[in-house]
Amino acid sequence: MSAAELAAVQPDATEVKSADVAMRRVKRYLASHADERDIRVAVGGDPDDTLALPRSAVELLARVLAHMAAGQAVSVVPAHAELTTQQAADLLNVSRPFLIGLLDAGEIEYRKVGKHRRVRADSLLDYKRRDDRVRREAADELAQLNRDMGLY
Repeated sequence: MSAAELAAVQPDATEVKSADVAMRRVKRYLASHADERDIRVAVGGDPDDTLALPRSAVELLARVLAHMAAGQAVSVVPAHAELTTQQAADLLNVSRPFLIGLLDAGEIEYRKVGKHRRVRADSLLDYKRRDDRVRREAADELAQLNRDMGLY
């Protein structure tokens, strides 16, 4: 996967506001039309020119808009995409040597292409979900200990 394909879109202030409005409308529509599998969207403001989108694509769009509305950069990476170790490290926001340690420890699946490691995006995201869950559980445990000790 090329660097251009991974390049994140960083919204400016105008785009943040626009994304916020759009996200709210899309989420409202999805909630009020929960039984629809295809979502019809008017193209260019012409009600006669509509486009049918799969519900899952519109749900993904709502998530992208939510991140943009929060001012966060967004990139879309196919689950099957193979990333270089630098791209994978960048997505996890860790150093490349730290990522190599995770790969060598078996925390994240990878394959070798010649002497280079390639990390599948879905494997990387699985690790991120596991790591986030462990961090949340640790934070919850610390909060409970604080409450138990009367420090909270």
